[in-house]
Amino acid sequence: MPEQHRPTRLINRAKAPAVALETTLLVHGLPPEEALTVADQLDDAVAEAGSNPALVGVVHGSPVVGMTRDELKLLTDAGSVPKLNTSNLGHALFTGSHGATTVSTTMELAERAGIRVFATGGIGGVHRDYHLTPDISADLFALTRHRVAVVTSGCKNILDIPATREMLETLGIPVVGYRTDVFPAFYQRQTHLSVDATFDNPTELAAYLAFELARHKRGIVVANPIPESDEIAQNQWDEWLQEARNLPSVKSAGGRDATPALLAEVHRLSAGRTVDANIALAVSNAGLAGQLAAAMR
Repeated sequence: MPEQHRPTRLINRAKAPAVALETTLLVHGLPPEEALTVADQLDDAVAEAGSNPALVGVVHGSPVVGMTRDELKLLTDAGSVPKLNTSNLGHALFTGSHGATTVSTTMELAERAGIRVFATGGIGGVHRDYHLTPDISADLFALTRHRVAVVTSGCKNILDIPATREMLETLGIPVVGYRTDVFPAFYQRQTHLSVDATFDNPTELAAYLAFELARHKRGIVVANPIPESDEIAQNQWDEWLQEARNLPSVKSAGGRDATPALLAEVHRLSAGRTVDANIALAVSNAGLAGQLAAAMR
């Protein structure tokens, strides 16, 4: 049994200017043998932009901002590490388990550590067929509570992207584009959906983020499209996605297992192209986040 009053003090090793990075991408979104290499790429992108990377996760029940490589390896080697959102983070802390932080929990812990910029791949959102099975990511509601700018390539393609963009507006979350006037769709650079404002200069964008984060207690979405050379054509993505949805392994998955099962099959059908694109956009977002954090000092 865990101790009833087990301490959950935040271990904060972040050095300003810092960029928060999530562990779910590394622990659940990549093959284990690639995780440490991609972690190095993300760290390098942040550092080359003039900031300090701060990987966020839970190790032996302790929330850590600025994980060491040995701590990350504990998670990648553990075999089964839960994905932590705002509903199960407390249980992981209480029981002393490991955990990989999603967007929502990375935002929470980053804010506690005093970090204002977080780089991820894509945020969660409103799932398709919401009218049949209501499912909205905790990420959207975390943005209403935590004062952090989230650099992202839009929301994940398996979601209902127009509904997600509408929900962000309904919740009052500013969505600004970096060198784009549309809300990107993760693997695709273009949609018909607009952003609230566009910035072409990272220094100007950083000044806006500092102003807006100080003005109101909520997050900001910074939309940064996937690099053009890594974009996946919409028709190709649709083909892989439809084929994956019809596979028994995907149809039988439910709850929190549904999305990982679907993405695993899409990655397999694409012969790794979606994984490569995912890494490319995450590294691009880390680089932009590094520039913004450095300029916000």
